[in-house]
Amino acid sequence: MSSHTHSHNADHNHSHSHSHGSGMTLLFALLFTTGFAVVEVIGGVMASSLALLSDAGHMFTDSLSLAVGAFSAWLASKPASRAHSFGLQRAEVLGALFNVLFMFVVIAVIAFEAIERMQDTPTVDGGTVLLIGGLGLLVNIIVAWVLMRGEQTINVRGALLHVMGDLLGSVAAVAAGAIIWFGGPSVMDPILSLVVCLLILISAIRLLGVVIRVLMEGVPQGINSREVGQALAEVDGVIAVHDLHIWSLSSTSHALAAHVDLEVMTEWQAVLPQMQTLLSERFGIQHSTLQPEDAQIRLDCAVEQNCSAGGHGRSGHVH
Repeated sequence: MSSHTHSHNADHNHSHSHSHGSGMTLLFALLFTTGFAVVEVIGGVMASSLALLSDAGHMFTDSLSLAVGAFSAWLASKPASRAHSFGLQRAEVLGALFNVLFMFVVIAVIAFEAIERMQDTPTVDGGTVLLIGGLGLLVNIIVAWVLMRGEQTINVRGALLHVMGDLLGSVAAVAAGAIIWFGGPSVMDPILSLVVCLLILISAIRLLGVVIRVLMEGVPQGINSREVGQALAEVDGVIAVHDLHIWSLSSTSHALAAHVDLEVMTEWQAVLPQMQTLLSERFGIQHSTLQPEDAQIRLDCAVEQNCSAGGHGRSGHVH
């Protein structure tokens, strides 16, 4: 009978403090961004500026992503339960999926309105657009600075990418306001709104790719499964690693399952901590399920070709 050893080598207190720290950073960014998005909506309506309204829409989508980040950080601090043995970490992925769909709706609305306005452009108050767009640029710089100084979890880095997109949207609004203020055509306002739409679309497609990768349980970006297998096989006492699977529980938490062939089964208690440390420190994999197997039995089994379908003879890719 094979022996299963299940190891969760994450320091839960440590991870909870990281979640709390990143959650507070994201919460501050959320309140700051949402507050100014409301100002931009009011200014955009008063100035008849689609550039301001589209930038506000971009900031609202970013506020949503920041809210999802802060909420998921809070959920990540909750302990596992019988119903959710890994906790509620996948809530972040579901929130991100909702966020992407919401962003696509915003893009469609802004693009449709921009095309309508290019055909019948209203008079735009360039001065108001320039003033509020400039303030928006300052807000985005402050939020980006706060996020860069916070804990650099994948959650925070993802939010930072959105804020940098916001920053470019504010630049577009400032450019539209300046052009109109200095006598340029008001049609520049909807044209630059389409530029903001393109920025949102790029962010949405990238985020959708990350969400799909996690939901399809693909190997996390930045982790090479062959490299992980080779590193584990180099641990003293290990002959080979096979049936290796790596997937993401969330954007910040990864898991691994593998079978480990040992020279001597009695060495497992010494080998296991080394593998746990290697996975955590070198590859950032916090959850691992490692099953030890006797290498000699597997070899004899392969030679005789008489193992049962569920026995040791079923080996995966040997790394």
